Amino acid sequence: MARRPGLDARIVVVGCGIAGLGAAQRLVRRGFRDVRVLEATARSGGRVHTGRLGSNIVEIGANWIHGPSQENPVFRLACGYNLLDQEAMSEENQAVDVGGHPPFVPSFLSSNGRWLSADVMAPVIQLYTSLLDKCQSFHTTGGEPVESVGEFIRRELPKLAMQEWQDQPAAWDARMAFARTLLKVECCVCGTHSMDHVGLGAFGMYTTLPGLDCTFPGGYEGLIDHMMAELPKDIVSYNRPVKCIHWNESGSALPVRIECENGEMVPADHVILTVPLGYLKKHQNTLLDPPLPLGKKHSIQRMGFGTNNKIFLEFEEPFWEPDCEIIYLVWEDEVGLTDVVTDIRTSWIKKLSGFTVLKPTERYGHVLCGWIAGHESEYMETLSEAEVLHTVTQLIRRFTGNPIIAPRMLLRSQWHSQPYTCDIDNLAQPLPLSGSHSKPLQVLFAGEATHPRFFSTVHGALESGWREADRLIHHYDPSPAPLTSRL
Repeated sequence: MARRPGLDARIVVVGCGIAGLGAAQRLVRRGFRDVRVLEATARSGGRVHTGRLGSNIVEIGANWIHGPSQENPVFRLACGYNLLDQEAMSEENQAVDVGGHPPFVPSFLSSNGRWLSADVMAPVIQLYTSLLDKCQSFHTTGGEPVESVGEFIRRELPKLAMQEWQDQPAAWDARMAFARTLLKVECCVCGTHSMDHVGLGAFGMYTTLPGLDCTFPGGYEGLIDHMMAELPKDIVSYNRPVKCIHWNESGSALPVRIECENGEMVPADHVILTVPLGYLKKHQNTLLDPPLPLGKKHSIQRMGFGTNNKIFLEFEEPFWEPDCEIIYLVWEDEVGLTDVVTDIRTSWIKKLSGFTVLKPTERYGHVLCGWIAGHESEYMETLSEAEVLHTVTQLIRRFTGNPIIAPRMLLRSQWHSQPYTCDIDNLAQPLPLSGSHSKPLQVLFAGEATHPRFFSTVHGALESGWREADRLIHHYDPSPAPLTSRL
């Protein structure tokens, strides 16, 4: 018997991260009966990856729900699955608007082995934050004076500092050193090697949501587990890396064939591709046949991305104050407002901008999470765990002035080493492009890099998966209202 159109359309989702899961879940809920997910690795979740450091839960990948409020689809799902504590779900927490700058209680450690005064460092945070806000404004006002955020900060911060700190010359060196640290922090926030690679005009494209960032008490992967539980059994095929997507095929009942590395051929009416931007950059010439249109290739080449890794350290006892939530590392021997190191092999550790303190202590123990981005982060991945532990231990001893302090355990992420681990509107356009006489919506693109406002976030990835699922739903049944605003 001939297959019915619409709900019997064969849809293959490539990638079982949050974007792919969101798309599959959306399609299944709307009654599509032939949905399959191909996942290259042995697990679901992509960069949502909860692990353990001893007996403590740690987030190797995504850490927070950024902007936990009703506008955030991840927050709504987490509330629906009852995965958050009452404080995170409270109306008070949802109403807090920090503009993307969580109010962590900071401490400041110097490379000279001393604690720096918060009163001395606080003006740097205020000045630096005001400059970041100015950077964001160029997206709507235009007229950016330089090309990158890094150039703008280097040009403006010393001038404003001279005006505002002229009555405190003794604090100048330490404050400028801390400004360098904040540039490195921003590299982690933006996922870039250097803020010189982040366009000033595009910086304000990212949209922050209200709500004080929160975590999952039982781990972020709880969200993945609940989403997976709602899908049909065996819908996901694991260890199925895709070699090539053959599309626009003539003489075949179905226009798409997905060729897996193991030789399996999966025919489809539509494929939703959710692979990371870095993977697209590396395989853009071979992943699709016919190849990507030139305009899409150019967009992929122009879009920037970088590696951001975590280094978790567990201690027998804390060396930080009980209320401390973030420890900034201030390298007082560095010169100039730079966010990269001169010699990666010998100085990669200088890119480590600081540590967040995992809270609450009763859940995590005495654990710090160090943040490092860029090429220095990629080099760290090439070192053995023993080498990383030794280097980080020497770092902490230098900054605390304590020659015997030592973490008792280390765990690090290695995202650059994971083989399957980005212009945005152009990248999100399905193939074939509009104006073609071929069957529509053969290849669709999702993932956080295709979201114009929430890139680099879990909720951006989720919404992109929903967007492409809605595109197919509307294609077969254009009458219902889009589902994008609902679960």
